[in-house]
Amino acid sequence: MSVLAIGLSHRSAPVALLERVSVTGDALVKLLHDVRTEVCVAEVMVVSTCNRVEVYAAVDRFHGAVTAISRLLGVHSGVPVEELTPHLYVHYEDRAVEHLFSVASGLDSMVVGEGQILGQVRQSLRLAQDEGVLGATLNELAQQALRVGKRAHAETGIDRAGASMVSAGLSLAGPLEGRRALVVGAGSMSALSAATLSRAGLTDIVVANRTFERAVRLAESVGGRAVELSEVPRELRNADVVISCTGAGHHVITPDMVQGPLFLLDLALPHDIDPAVRQVPGVTLVDLEAINASGVGSQDGDAVQSVRDLVAQEVEAFLVAERAARVTPTVVALRDKAADVVEAELGRLLMRVPDLDGRMRDEVGQTVRRVVDKLLHEPTVRVKQLATSPAGDHYAEALRELFDLDPKVPEAVREVEL
Repeated sequence: MSVLAIGLSHRSAPVALLERVSVTGDALVKLLHDVRTEVCVAEVMVVSTCNRVEVYAAVDRFHGAVTAISRLLGVHSGVPVEELTPHLYVHYEDRAVEHLFSVASGLDSMVVGEGQILGQVRQSLRLAQDEGVLGATLNELAQQALRVGKRAHAETGIDRAGASMVSAGLSLAGPLEGRRALVVGAGSMSALSAATLSRAGLTDIVVANRTFERAVRLAESVGGRAVELSEVPRELRNADVVISCTGAGHHVITPDMVQGPLFLLDLALPHDIDPAVRQVPGVTLVDLEAINASGVGSQDGDAVQSVRDLVAQEVEAFLVAERAARVTPTVVALRDKAADVVEAELGRLLMRVPDLDGRMRDEVGQTVRRVVDKLLHEPTVRVKQLATSPAGDHYAEALRELFDLDPKVPEAVREVEL
């Protein structure tokens, strides 16, 4: 199986299109299962955030998988595949590995170095595991991507190369200290928003959420107060700064609810805040498109180059290990076949020489096994070394052909190992 990554992000598509393609909740679960049921797909994971929708799949056919996944993205988003295709990017095998490692490290984010993507990749992995659509190939890839992402943030200072999405948006709001804030939503992005506001010196923070208990917990963590989601219109009249990220899938703040002066930051996709609020005098709305256009947090530097170098090293190490692992089941199958031949020949020997005493029988058996082990040792060591090259799969195929191994046997060994 080979890894395929296909999707679109802020780098390839306008935010308006990303908003239409965004999948969450039950729709995301259905997309996972629909992709998995395609005959050419063995495993699938979807990374869906405010900046990207990417399908990672373990596939046995490239063209068939690209066609099927593109079609399903169109079906689930309601965007005609003809409109979607110009904005899709496709990465295969080595490039797919490099892309996911770069995503997890924050290199591909709208705000370079933002740390939220690590949690989002982890959530994507967990959902695929829970839904039973993940296998060993993507599981190992995603786990390694998370390790690479952690290394990038711990060792390179990439966090300082760009502010978080929240900080980038709030940097456009002007001085924050002493202002009153309303946070709509209580998820991970909202929690980060509340913490950022608190660190900026805001002491009057209100949290509104559909599940009131979650609003209470978040509000208490920053010394604020919680309200029901239905209280948002009233709280808007008292707020100076509003951050919204609910994942509701529809507008929770509309022009009739707001009046200036007011700064609104919409971090949701689809948008929480109706863009028409910009027509209200004194109201400023910053959304993902505005953050992207501002260039805040997109600067390059030594830290970014360090992460690029780290990713390149990790990709090479991962591919070497993965190629070596691919040949292991064939080597195991070869040794199993050799062991069966030895046991069969020893059995025939004992039938021809039934009076052979136990001591001599053991000595003969050990001698034959040592001969076979020595004959197989050098070829198996060499094939494992050669398997780490880009054309490593050919050596496993040669072993199967030369020793007439049943192709199903290595696959069975692989499944047992997993």
